[in-house]
Amino acid sequence: MKKVLSLSATITLSLLLMIGCSSTPTTEGGAEVSEQSTGAASEMGAEGSEASTSAASQGEEWYGDPLENPNSLLATRVIYFDYDQSVVRSDYLEVIQAHADYLAANPQAVVRLEGHADERGTREYNLGLGENRANSVRSLMMAQGVADNQMVVVSYGEERPSAFENTDEAMALNRRVELVY
Repeated sequence: MKKVLSLSATITLSLLLMIGCSSTPTTEGGAEVSEQSTGAASEMGAEGSEASTSAASQGEEWYGDPLENPNSLLATRVIYFDYDQSVVRSDYLEVIQAHADYLAANPQAVVRLEGHADERGTREYNLGLGENRANSVRSLMMAQGVADNQMVVVSYGEERPSAFENTDEAMALNRRVELVY
């Protein structure tokens, strides 16, 4: 008799557990939650405060730090250069303009412009090329109203590659200026 009661209690508890897990999620008021809103609920923090950036990807207004907005031009923090060139490519002019606007609007902000080069050329040449690249970005930002004391120029030359392969694609990734706030 005890075995039968134990077995039926186990089965009943298992069924209740399965039924409870398969119910539709509800809000505190008892209304059903749509499938779209359950994603936001899973992004809630331990205290229940929402820490989500999904609204920015849906085209809504961004309320956080402009530098953290993934849909802003400010999210682009690397400017790439052509081989043996320190002239900023035209496809990065809007990015530099956005960073210049941010810095002009936030005079307390400081950016470090880190110039880099690929491994071709001597160490000294690449240090100079990295500096020239960073200074090109600096000059464009100064022309847009950024104060000189808001920018620091550093050249790493070939010393800090972002890609280590010996291919044209990897070397192109190493010819850059990084904007570090």
